[in-house]
Amino acid sequence: MSNAASLDMRVESLPGLREQIVERMRMAIATGRFPAGSRLIERELCEMMGVSRTSLREALRELQADGLITLQPNKGLSVSVVDAATARGIYEVRAVLEGLAARLFARNATSAEMVALRRSVDKLAEVYSNFSADAFILAKSEFYDILLKGAGNATATEMLRRIHTRVSQLRVVSLSSARRAEQSIQELRGFLYALEARDEDASWRLCVQHVENAAQAALAALPGVDDAVASAE
Repeated sequence: MSNAASLDMRVESLPGLREQIVERMRMAIATGRFPAGSRLIERELCEMMGVSRTSLREALRELQADGLITLQPNKGLSVSVVDAATARGIYEVRAVLEGLAARLFARNATSAEMVALRRSVDKLAEVYSNFSADAFILAKSEFYDILLKGAGNATATEMLRRIHTRVSQLRVVSLSSARRAEQSIQELRGFLYALEARDEDASWRLCVQHVENAAQAALAALPGVDDAVASAE
């Protein structure tokens, strides 16, 4: 955490303090400000966010339950490292759940939710054209908030939110590539057209395909993954 002091992570108010700390930490991990494997020192984090150690520890327990941080014996807390096997497992589950959400959105979403989803895709396209990790995470979160709300399945929503937290560590690295960014927005637009047509089967298929392509890009970006193997995934 050598750059910890330079990060703007102070929380602004007491209501929902734990949630604020969790969101600041998630964003810092997702955007690579706290790289995988880096140590998390409680004293530094407390100073950075202006919170008590008790409040911080409550938030860290939630992040640990989500798999974003790891407690190692005699070493303390650190940002979790996602290896290739773990990444594959995450994306396999994500594909199934997002495919279900896509099918349900095509079936259940209101006209207003369809319009909101189209606007969120347009916003993502703007972010892709001038890539910023922070802006991308926020725009992608908005896209999924709309998709999951329109799908109307609370259980799938809760499970996907936890999965997306893990995926965020991999997503930014792969999408910083201009080629993958362009491909991704094309996939999302095709997915959107299927949703607007209320075509459940096509929505499911295109959503799963998008996740599988994202998995390939993420695996290729992981340190230690052989390029030939990753490109053949």
